[in-house]
Amino acid sequence: MRSSHPRSAAVAALVATALATGLLAGSAGAAEGAAAADPVRIHDIQGTTRISPLNGQPVADVEGIVTGVRTYGSRGFWFQDPDADDDDATSEGVFVFTNAVPTVAVGDAVKVSGTVGEYVPGGAASGNQSVTQIAKPVVTVVSSGNALPRATAVNEYTVPARYAPAGDPAAGGSINGLALKPERYALDYYESLEGMNVRIGTSRVVGATDPYSELWVTVKGWENTAKRGGTVYGSYESQNTGRLQIQQLAPVAQQPFPVANVGDRLTGTTEGPLDFNQFGGYTLVARTLGTVKAGTLAPEKTKPQAAGELAVATYNVENLDPTDPQAKFDALAKAVVENLASPDIVALEEIQDDNGAKNDGTVSAEQTLTQFTAAIAAAGGPAYRWRSVDPEDKKDGGEPGGNIRQVFLYNPARVSFTERAPGDAVTATGVTKVNGKAALTHSPGRIDPANPAWADSRKPLAGEFTFRGKTVFVVANHFGSKGGDEGLTSHHQPPVRSSEAKRLLQAQSVNAFVKDVLAADKKADVLVLGDINDFEFSATTHALTDGGALYPAVKSLPKAERYSYVYQGNAQVLDQILTSPAIKNFTYDSVHINAEFAAQNSDHDPQVLRFRP
Repeated sequence: MRSSHPRSAAVAALVATALATGLLAGSAGAAEGAAAADPVRIHDIQGTTRISPLNGQPVADVEGIVTGVRTYGSRGFWFQDPDADDDDATSEGVFVFTNAVPTVAVGDAVKVSGTVGEYVPGGAASGNQSVTQIAKPVVTVVSSGNALPRATAVNEYTVPARYAPAGDPAAGGSINGLALKPERYALDYYESLEGMNVRIGTSRVVGATDPYSELWVTVKGWENTAKRGGTVYGSYESQNTGRLQIQQLAPVAQQPFPVANVGDRLTGTTEGPLDFNQFGGYTLVARTLGTVKAGTLAPEKTKPQAAGELAVATYNVENLDPTDPQAKFDALAKAVVENLASPDIVALEEIQDDNGAKNDGTVSAEQTLTQFTAAIAAAGGPAYRWRSVDPEDKKDGGEPGGNIRQVFLYNPARVSFTERAPGDAVTATGVTKVNGKAALTHSPGRIDPANPAWADSRKPLAGEFTFRGKTVFVVANHFGSKGGDEGLTSHHQPPVRSSEAKRLLQAQSVNAFVKDVLAADKKADVLVLGDINDFEFSATTHALTDGGALYPAVKSLPKAERYSYVYQGNAQVLDQILTSPAIKNFTYDSVHINAEFAAQNSDHDPQVLRFRP
């Protein structure tokens, strides 16, 4: 418990509400007497749920010590009551939104008058929790140079193991109205500290420094640890409660933010107010930032395929187009050659058209692919050829004007591509029999492009290859993104994952196609791969594997190695390769070269599968 206060939060809130609504306004003297007897404190404003009991009401002369000042972005300051109550559910700190650059300093004792409100970062449609704040403030500095309230330690012993309570069905699944139980749920624990001065000790970095000068740590070093130092997101019930976003109060122009990779350590004490923002939820905004101690993490290199093995890879190259610097082409090419050991077939996602995001009707990616394959050859790789189907302009989603699509690269020295009446953007490839074996009607061709599941999304690209006389079918995918899904810290619990509906339909479409191939030849070698944009335990993956048509090869890895992407400190699977039943023996590698590092050539890690057809 925090140190005691002579009044209970409930009584204080009751009196404050009565004052605000005029119930005690019989005379000026009576009102002044009541206010003097029980002034509104910060814990009265915060209350015991996520929504302030004084929301929308004016407050006067709320006292506290300034613990942090933010001069950029959402400008304002945090202040905290050093005289805490005896209720762990009520925060003793709150943010004051000044709009203009604040004129107070850390250590100032202040009195704040203003209007209590609940601000939702990202807007109500985001599903984010709200930040209790005081707006339109009138601030009086009483004294300066005061000692700060002692920071509350956030560590593996204080953060509960359970993540969040179930949302209230009567409130649409929201947890906003539920009484906080900080001793039971991690989200309630963090909410009970909203606006307060908190600190962490030496912690492992689980999300690398990003372009917005923030990183992620875990205060629970043992929680679902990845082999290389991250924290694995292995199920919808495994949200990893120890993750915490770290920013700094000092503008980066004055104090550069440290560059950290996954597995590094943020050493010493990091201390400051606990905020909530739209890009990650609960965030320690450091007034005092620890020191990054670098680890030994290095980009991985997969093993080269043996002479009789076919190596197939998938790689999201993040909107590659000729307007990118040559250095990006060279770095991606070097990765294909050195880190992926020049796979025989590479399915690329996010290849843009020849002028990138310029929205002028261009759909060809000839220049993009010529430049990329030349860079691979210059890096010592094979003279890859490519096959693809140009999309219709502005029909496949992605960056406006970019016309991203999937592309097959293949090494003609080891693999041949079977041309069968190449399809176009609107023509579906199907399955037929040639000499008693399954074959595509169009190769390359698109799968089911008229299906509404693929509206404003990348249509799957199917191709027929031959390796040492054996036919291999490859389907390259880039399923719909998770855009629009609520974050793990949503006030809806479980969070709403609205994007799943589209991916489920997409997975069913691809699964039906694979079943058509297997109906023609149950021993067909089929690989479905790409940026699936969903987890190995998701309904999307279950739909892809329906009826035993496919197996998610990432599941052949130990759980500590199952990830291709790091988001908000969670190492997770988005990129996959799935195999048909005939592919019984294979070697799978999630090649970690990007997601764990501050310096990235793409935000995805490529995947490689090797097998003997």
